[in-house]
Amino acid sequence: MVGCVFMKALVTGASSGMGYDMSKYLSKLGYDIIAVARDVKGLERLKNECSTNVDIISMDLSDLENCNKLYESLKNEDVDIVVNDAGFEIQGEFSKINLNKELSLINLNIVAVHILTKLFLIKMKEKNKGYILNVASMGAYTPGPLMSAYYASKAYVLSLTLGINKELEKSKSNVHISALCPGPVKTNFDNVANVHFKNKYLNSEFVAKYAINKLLKNKTVIIPGMYNKISRFLLRFLSDKTVAKLTYHINNNKNK
Repeated sequence: MVGCVFMKALVTGASSGMGYDMSKYLSKLGYDIIAVARDVKGLERLKNECSTNVDIISMDLSDLENCNKLYESLKNEDVDIVVNDAGFEIQGEFSKINLNKELSLINLNIVAVHILTKLFLIKMKEKNKGYILNVASMGAYTPGPLMSAYYASKAYVLSLTLGINKELEKSKSNVHISALCPGPVKTNFDNVANVHFKNKYLNSEFVAKYAINKLLKNKTVIIPGMYNKISRFLLRFLSDKTVAKLTYHINNNKNK
C-alpha cells in the first residue's frame, strides 16, 4: 500500500456504514481520524476499534451553521484527507414525501458537501496537497423515480466533483478530488431509509478499502464492483426514458 504522507483525515458520517469502515481503514494506514456524526455511541465504538487517535465530534451537518462551525474548529489543523460521507435517502412518491425531510436531505447530501468541499479545498490549495473524497452513488447516473430527491442529490455531488477535478488538473494542483459511486452496500443506511435491496449487496469493508486505495491513486470516479462497472457502461446505450422505467421497477420492488 502507498505509504502515508498525510497523517490526519476528517470523515463525516463516521459512526456507521462506509464512513465507519473508511475511518477504520485509514487508521490502519496510520492516519489520525476526526470522526463526525450525530451518533455518539457509534463514534465511541469507532474510537475503541482504531489504533490511531480518534477525535470525536457529535454534530448534525444538515444544520448548515454546523458546517461552518466544523471548519472553523479545524482550520488550523493539518487535515489532508476529507471524506464527505454523511447523507441519507428517502423513498416514496415525490408528491407524498414530507417537504421538511426532503430539505434536510438536500442540506446534508448537497449543501453540506458543497460547503465542506469548498472550505477545505481552499485550505488544501494553499498547502498544495490533500485529498477530498465525496460519496455519490450509482444513482448519480440515472433519474430516480420513487427516490427522486436522493438520486438528484448524488447527481449534484458527482457533477460538482468532476468540475472541480478538471479545475485542479488545469491548474496543475497537487490537490486531488474523487467521487465514490457505489451501488447497494450492506450498511445500516438502508434501515434508516426503510428500504431493502433485493440485489446482492457489496460488502462495506470492501468498498471502504477500495475507495481509499483508489483515492490515494488519484482515481477521479471510483466505481467498486464489476456489476456496477458493467451497469455504468450499459447505461450509455439506453434512453433516459428507459433508464427511468428500469429504476422505477427497481425502487418499487425494494421492500417486496
